Amino acid sequence: MTAHPRRLLALAVAALTASAGAVVAFASPAAAFVPKTPPLTTPWTNQVSTTNPLPEYPRPQLTRTDWQSLNGIWQFAGASNINTPPTGQTLGEEILVPYPIESALSGIMRRQDYSYYKRSFTVPAGWSGKNVQLNFGAVDWQSKVWVNGTLLGTHEGGYDKFSYDITSALRSGSNEIIVGVWDPTNGQDIPVGKQRLSRGGIWYTPYSGIWQTVWLEPTNPARVTRLDTTPNVSAGGLDLVVQAANASGQQVTAQVLSGGTVVGSATGTVGSSFRIPVPNARLWTPDDPFLYDLRVTLASGDAVGGYFGMRSLGKAMLGGVLRPTLNGKFVFQLGTLDQGYWPDGISTAPTDAALRFDLEQQKALGFNMVRKHIKVESDRWFYHADRLGLMVWQDMPALASGREPSAVGRTRFEKELKEMIDEHKGITSIVQWVPFNEGWGEYDAGRIAEEVKSWDATRMVNHNSGSNCCDSDPDPGNGDVIDDHMYVGPGITRPPTATRFVVNGEYGGLGLRTAGHEWPTTGKFAYEWLPDSNALTSRYVQITGRMVDLINGNGLSGSVYTEPTDVEEELNGFFTYDRQIRKMDFARVREVNTRVLGAANGTTLSLNRPASLRVTTPGYTNRYLRHADGAARTDVITTASSTTDRQDATYYVRPGLSNASCYSFESRNFPGQYLRHRDSRVYREANNGGSFTGDATFCARPGLSGGGTSLESANFPGRYLRHRGEQVWVEASTGGSFNDDATWAVGSPLWRSGADLAVGQSRSFRVTTAGYDNRYLRHRDNLARTDVISASSAQVDRQDATWIVRTGLADNSCYTFESVNYPGQFLRHANYRLQKATNDGSATFQQDATFCAQPGLNGGSGNVSLESLNYPGYYWRHYGEAVYIATNGGGNTWDSAGSYNADVTWNNAAPLG
Repeated sequence: MTAHPRRLLALAVAALTASAGAVVAFASPAAAFVPKTPPLTTPWTNQVSTTNPLPEYPRPQLTRTDWQSLNGIWQFAGASNINTPPTGQTLGEEILVPYPIESALSGIMRRQDYSYYKRSFTVPAGWSGKNVQLNFGAVDWQSKVWVNGTLLGTHEGGYDKFSYDITSALRSGSNEIIVGVWDPTNGQDIPVGKQRLSRGGIWYTPYSGIWQTVWLEPTNPARVTRLDTTPNVSAGGLDLVVQAANASGQQVTAQVLSGGTVVGSATGTVGSSFRIPVPNARLWTPDDPFLYDLRVTLASGDAVGGYFGMRSLGKAMLGGVLRPTLNGKFVFQLGTLDQGYWPDGISTAPTDAALRFDLEQQKALGFNMVRKHIKVESDRWFYHADRLGLMVWQDMPALASGREPSAVGRTRFEKELKEMIDEHKGITSIVQWVPFNEGWGEYDAGRIAEEVKSWDATRMVNHNSGSNCCDSDPDPGNGDVIDDHMYVGPGITRPPTATRFVVNGEYGGLGLRTAGHEWPTTGKFAYEWLPDSNALTSRYVQITGRMVDLINGNGLSGSVYTEPTDVEEELNGFFTYDRQIRKMDFARVREVNTRVLGAANGTTLSLNRPASLRVTTPGYTNRYLRHADGAARTDVITTASSTTDRQDATYYVRPGLSNASCYSFESRNFPGQYLRHRDSRVYREANNGGSFTGDATFCARPGLSGGGTSLESANFPGRYLRHRGEQVWVEASTGGSFNDDATWAVGSPLWRSGADLAVGQSRSFRVTTAGYDNRYLRHRDNLARTDVISASSAQVDRQDATWIVRTGLADNSCYTFESVNYPGQFLRHANYRLQKATNDGSATFQQDATFCAQPGLNGGSGNVSLESLNYPGYYWRHYGEAVYIATNGGGNTWDSAGSYNADVTWNNAAPLG
């Protein structure tokens, strides 16, 4: 390919196969094509050919041997309408198809509501006697197409492909195509996604006109138009519906091939489902994205190729939690918010290598899923996802936000929604449909979810990603998914149910400025700013690491990080917008992503944090493993149970005493004592030598029941921790309910505080950082700070530094701190600052005012660290004279790593006032 050569003549695009026709010249317009300079240049910008851009076959799911690309330089003109085509005229400019009008790669780089495209072509001689199809990958939004002055039709929809049989309009020699385009973007009620006429912030530069490949192909009059493939793993075959034109009721033959060898074949009829056997199928997974080839032939002769992956999708109660399944197994869907924007091509990647790059990098980072965010990509994008093994949540491009959609807007939305689903039924990687996002343009969400399910019952339906926020209507309660958005997060606000699993559909948004690689506008945006790459990586590792507890303790089944690359003003990416700079340490990103996936398959637990082990056997899922009188057993325990019961059922997860790659469970209320097996029975005991370290070490394995974690004895391989009756044993499989009995949900602790404070007592909290240990936490003008206070200080200062320890307002295993001289006012955090405020009774206040006591992060007798309940990993920290909730290495100045452990460690001192 060449690097934007200047053209001396306006040339038709050369054919891309041996059967291509001759190049045809036409009159040059006044303004010959000149490439524009994009605001940012990607590594592929200068690889774009002006004679043969995007030369790859555009439709991998329905291939034919002969075809001819019409990508390249066309004539172009703005217009006031698209009702008067400029037939036989020379237009004033040139544009590079298929890059949208507003993009630099198009050579136009401006906004046009109405416009015309024009070019000439000849039909290759070898196509004689064939019908000729004119195919468009996508045109945004309304288009009219003429060939030799004959109007072929009008199409509406910016994200779906369409075709015309142009045979009757053709003439010998040179033929003329004119495409008229009208794109109102958000000026009308049409699906637009993130495009806005008034762009900025989270709304981006609009894109209009032809933005995917245009091509010709010869066919028989009776021709295949679509292959609807549905893998049927349980039946051992592929269910196929062949859609065709002019072939109603015609017989069709289909063959499945692996490595060129036919492994199954069957015959059926056009428009009806029939099954092709796929014996001993190799199943498609993210770890093994194997694809079969498909060959389909109509009785009248039309032959096409395709491909598919064998896999099943569903949901099942696993480990006592509803989970999405792939091939019958829970696979946590760890993804990114992939928006598909480019600084040079806007909606269109400059080259196929660029299109593939984004997906390859996400796969290399350890992700196994991509949420394609309110945009529909080209067929080649889905082919790359299928081939790389990236599951896809496919969003529907949203109607404009902030207004109720009109009746005509609703009709357009539902028409394009059905087109999107129908056209992508054969995409292996798509596992979930998402009709709405954060309520943008949302209406009748329950009905829409049911419609989507009726159109495609094989995939999960997420009625509204982020239904907990923003413009969302009340949750109708149907569909397969509960989807919360939480920035920075991660987090969820609702538990899974018997019919809907839970995902965190957006979190993250961590930002870093990168001089020289930013979109040249003001108003840069991120949900949290980090000062450098190391801090950004550390923060990503920290927040994503929390997923381990959310998976095991809260039933989380999927997550979406914002985002793979920066997009215009949004600077949240792993890459800069130009794809030139990696903003994080990718090895560290991959390591934590791998750890999260390990937690989901039961093999990774969070170390040195408290956890509780819940029974997963159906009918007993309200029981927890606890110790009583030294023996392990299971009991029904809730947050209303006694402190003793809840603490007995809470353990610190430690590195395995005999094998650090496994785990040991230390009693929360009997430090130094561990769960161990002795004569197959499990007890809580201190190390008495002998085989103790082996007896007290368990290796985490994928849950034997298909979810959760099974704990295999380190010194008796093949034996697992299981409950039997009310007792707990280490045993080999005995059949029956063994797999359920030996599977545990290792999740959030029943008692969250790891250190004890005396409820009802007055206490003061002294700084322990060297050089500042004569300072105490106090309130002044309602804000928390530290001051030097002693027994000789004024009474008001001593009272300001004295707090009554109360049971946590939001969690009774944690604590709330009431001002001694302002009864009814409590310490709470707001915008990270610790402050004194009156309880307004809201859930937010109660959570903000609840802190879990942990052993001092810097050690020391009588010292504690106070962790935020609703911001796990954030502790009271003095910084300067102010007091914040802070996390080590976070994005705020008070999160700095220097002296962090000392600054968050407080001496639980006698009251000053």
